[in-house]
Amino acid sequence: MSQVQTECVLVVPTELFHKLGHFQGFSRDIDKYLAGLLDPAHTSYRPRSEMEEDPSFKQLIPYVIFRYTNAEGRVHLFQYTRGKGQGEGRLHSKRSVGIGGHISSDDSALDESGHASAAYQEGMRRELEEEVAIDTEYAATCVGLINDDESAVGRVHLGVVHIFDVATPDVRPREADICEAGFRPLEEILADTSRFETWSSICLQALFG
Repeated sequence: MSQVQTECVLVVPTELFHKLGHFQGFSRDIDKYLAGLLDPAHTSYRPRSEMEEDPSFKQLIPYVIFRYTNAEGRVHLFQYTRGKGQGEGRLHSKRSVGIGGHISSDDSALDESGHASAAYQEGMRRELEEEVAIDTEYAATCVGLINDDESAVGRVHLGVVHIFDVATPDVRPREADICEAGFRPLEEILADTSRFETWSSICLQALFG
């Protein structure tokens, strides 16, 4: 049985998301959502294979964008193509500016406040460590959330977007299925967004467009 079939992932009821304030696309209103979404009164860990087909729940996904600004002030973003070995088959061969993945029950230590924020942070750290090597200092900022109910993938996921501003462009893939990876000037990415997955397109338009 595959890891996707047996893994239990952090989810919240879609009804809760609607109560907090449904939106389509991108929201910068982090404070409005995160405390409620990470409240253990609402979170649970359920089989990923079931959750991928159940739009009554949203899987919480950290989505990290690496940004490098050179000495001339030119902005570059880390981008890559998803190979067939990456977990979500519906995104294979799509280009992306986001690194991240599911929060697993293995990440589920709670902090002293009783919120699942420690599990979320551990899951994000683990996903980054598995997927990329970050050989530079960086400053991390949570900048918003993504929701896309117009696609089958989007209906069962809710993205939390983080920008990591790196001191040098020294981020490289650890996985063979993170293909054609590297930093690319922002203006070149914005001129060629048609190949990017929906979440990346939403972020590019909302944050950099």
